[in-house]
Amino acid sequence: MSVIYLLISISIIVAAAFLYAFLRAVRTGQYDDDYTPSVRMLFDDELVTKSKPITNKEEQKPI
Repeated sequence: MSVIYLLISISIIVAAAFLYAFLRAVRTGQYDDDYTPSVRMLFDDELVTKSKPITNKEEQKPI
């Protein structure tokens, strides 16, 4: 029975160590994306059309 307690305590220590290593890597920017910004210029941009607002003068033109 004491072996089970030993294995559970060791597994909790190992899990805590992995959690600490993961959180430290995230905080230091280890998982930041450095590849996408360099190839972003190769992607096609979507065309954005701006509509011209209608003024009162344009509405009142004679037919």
